[in-house]
Amino acid sequence: MTISATDDTEQFDIVKCYQKFLKEDPDVSMPIAAIESLVEVIKHSKATTLSEFMESLKDASQKLKSSVKNSISLSAGADLFLRFVTRTSHDVTNFEACKEHLMNSGKVLVEKAAAVREKIGDLGVQFIKDDATILIHSYSRVVMLLLQRAAACKKRFKVYVTESRPSCLGIRATEVLCKAGIPATVIYDTAVGYIIDKVDAVFVGAEGVVENGGLINAIGTYQLAVVAKAANKPFYAVIESYKFVRLFPLNQYDLPTHTPDLLTFPDLEHHTDLSEDEIIGNYEAINPTVDYTPPDYITLLCTDLGVLTPSGVSDELIKLYL
Repeated sequence: MTISATDDTEQFDIVKCYQKFLKEDPDVSMPIAAIESLVEVIKHSKATTLSEFMESLKDASQKLKSSVKNSISLSAGADLFLRFVTRTSHDVTNFEACKEHLMNSGKVLVEKAAAVREKIGDLGVQFIKDDATILIHSYSRVVMLLLQRAAACKKRFKVYVTESRPSCLGIRATEVLCKAGIPATVIYDTAVGYIIDKVDAVFVGAEGVVENGGLINAIGTYQLAVVAKAANKPFYAVIESYKFVRLFPLNQYDLPTHTPDLLTFPDLEHHTDLSEDEIIGNYEAINPTVDYTPPDYITLLCTDLGVLTPSGVSDELIKLYL
């Protein structure tokens, strides 16, 4: 994929570059699009010293993170690539050759992203039994691939999909599954407790996996995990290792996305003058879009690094960042 830009780094806009990658390839994940965008920064860099080069990459990464409301998934890819750049730059003898090496390595990483999902699909099939009823939340490309892989292996199962408000991506997931010949139906987010006794296993993706093995994902994932544990149902996270993030949230309110505006009470004096659409818009603006699921609620994580327990995530993060 080629992004047109001028040779002047001051005119190169990493945010537009990132948005173009996402628009041109609907299947690309945010971390991979972030890495692709940073590779373009290297390509257009006019830095003459290693110090200038590293500073320009850090500035571009920060600009990218600041451009989105929820930067958790994006940050995972950007931080991983910056760590790779830092490690590689220690042995620099030829600056231009180093830049060429970094661009090539970034492209290889992007090309391997599809293979990563394929590997996860192969590993995860074992957790879907014949005649099982599966419950999934929102839309996750890697979860979709896993379910399609299971169907290709002639396993018979059906899927309940939470509507996943406010994005309603559960509807999209249901359409994808039905087109693939997999029986799927949408349920209200509030119907999870009602349906859980009919479910054999729960599968979710994630925007990020934190240091203790917990998940940051679309709002509603945590309550789904709580209900699954209360009903003694296995709760599996299906996730690419490039979404492992160096965060250690203590609770729901310790996430990078949390702001003082979330879940504030409305001003009743002015509230009565609003239309129904304005009221809904105001409520959506003050409600969280992601939540944190502690590791105690997660049975296993199915990743391209293997099937991990939540406690195994910290060991893998150490390997990635040392």
